Amino acid sequence: MAVNKLNPQGDEVQEIREEARRWETTTLQQFLAKKGERKTEFKTLSGLDRGRLYGPADVANLNYMEDLGYPGEYPYTRGVYPTMYRGQIWTHRQIAGFGTGEDTNERFRFLLAQGQTGLSVDFDFPTLVGYDSDHPRSEGEVGKVGVAIDSLPDMEALFAGIPLDQISTSMTINFPAPILYAMYLALADKRGIAWDKLAGTIQFDLLKEYIGQKSFVFPPRPSMKLIRDVFAFASKHTPRWNFINVSGYHTREAGSTAVQELAFTLGAGVHYVEEGIRAGLDVDQFAPRVSFFFNSQIDFFEEVAKFRAARRLWARLMKERFGAKKPESMRMRFHTQTAGASCTARQPLNNIIRTTIEAMAAVLGGTQSLHCNGYDEALSIPTEHAMQIALRTQQIIAEESGMGDIIDPLGGSYYIEHLTNQMEQEAMRYIEEIDQRGGYIQCIEDNYFQQEVADAAYAFQRSKESGDLIVVGVNKHTIEEELTMEIMTADPESARKQTERTKRLKETRDNLRVNQLLSDIKRAATSEENIVPIILDAVKAHATEGDIIQALKEVYGEYQEKPIF
Repeated sequence: MAVNKLNPQGDEVQEIREEARRWETTTLQQFLAKKGERKTEFKTLSGLDRGRLYGPADVANLNYMEDLGYPGEYPYTRGVYPTMYRGQIWTHRQIAGFGTGEDTNERFRFLLAQGQTGLSVDFDFPTLVGYDSDHPRSEGEVGKVGVAIDSLPDMEALFAGIPLDQISTSMTINFPAPILYAMYLALADKRGIAWDKLAGTIQFDLLKEYIGQKSFVFPPRPSMKLIRDVFAFASKHTPRWNFINVSGYHTREAGSTAVQELAFTLGAGVHYVEEGIRAGLDVDQFAPRVSFFFNSQIDFFEEVAKFRAARRLWARLMKERFGAKKPESMRMRFHTQTAGASCTARQPLNNIIRTTIEAMAAVLGGTQSLHCNGYDEALSIPTEHAMQIALRTQQIIAEESGMGDIIDPLGGSYYIEHLTNQMEQEAMRYIEEIDQRGGYIQCIEDNYFQQEVADAAYAFQRSKESGDLIVVGVNKHTIEEELTMEIMTADPESARKQTERTKRLKETRDNLRVNQLLSDIKRAATSEENIVPIILDAVKAHATEGDIIQALKEVYGEYQEKPIF
């Protein structure tokens, strides 16, 4: 019988398989005998085999309604909203942060004037780990890789003239997240803006810090008290705020595969849901405000499949493991950033092309917001010119390419559906392994994740050094070049001003009041009392981030990582 359907069933699938074998042993082999292929094996960046050709037999077990369905309906494989980008284009959220609050405020205004639709804040390393700018350990780092925010006045400077009730703000902050969140609420209070008007995100994914970015502060187990308190407080008081942004981005930048990024991120998400339930919350009360953050690497098809698999797997976990009832609890919403690790210092303008491909994968994979890296990302904090091109990349994709006009346009591709299934299955194996090893925190303490990522990063680097993995301009198509482009550098004067401002604040505030509130924070850190309202009072009294983190260190201690070799 002749098979003329795109999606054959039963005996027709077997006939397709037989025809595939015939093609391989005749037409293909005859051609290969004359002219071979470029490589002996073809693999994704994650090491998954990439077959020569895909057809109906590769998706024969796919159940359309159970595995794909329709946009805006379970299992959300094809998109979390019924109209996707036909209704609303993804948020253009270029990250910015350097120098003082005033410095970054200027960059915010520039980006908004260029058409950016959401703000995203990058903090300097002292802020990330809870040191004030005047701390000895902050010397030489203030404002260098992000903005320095020590106190409520700094937050006021950062958002001067920006209407908090009309813009969505994302803050890439983790252990100090409750403090920065409280500063944002305090700023809203000063302006008379109701909290239920505030939209945005704090990253607050503490667990990935031990695996990826490494800007950890406290040990993981006591840190979960902070997670539970923010979940409970934010669920009640800031209904439009995403109070955790579970991040695979940094794990991927540290060298993980796409499968590991997917599995370890969703595995962390599972743990955070368990913490919310442990705090006494109903899953449908808080799960809708859990969001995600993924990397988009250069392997186009693997990334599209990863995003589709992430939505489906999260929906199934929420429904089957936690008994979620609300569609919003099962609907994974995520932000995407193009891969900083794919940007090269050599021939940096090539990064514009890389970023475009990665951005397209994010869009065709159904992201809710997107950041495109600047072409000079491997050299410095991006210049305004680089950020303008990165923003224009998003705008051209959104407004000229037509990619947003069709929902899930790659859905139904034999290869994409096969790879989506494969990504989900491989990620689920990891999640089951995490359960078997005693849970997410136990795996951190046992260095399981760290070893997995270290092994993947080593293999990835070896493949580049051997030339098996081609990086244009680095190990192939290289040229002799002299770097002539503008490089952005931190202004030492900004660091001096920030340090002096923080010192003056500590000298002029009501230190008796601050010290009492810090004592209250230490008491709440080990009790059932929610710590967020006390932190809010403390930042209003001009307690600094460093003050509060130090108080918590006295209770929780500091995390000491076991090295991996």
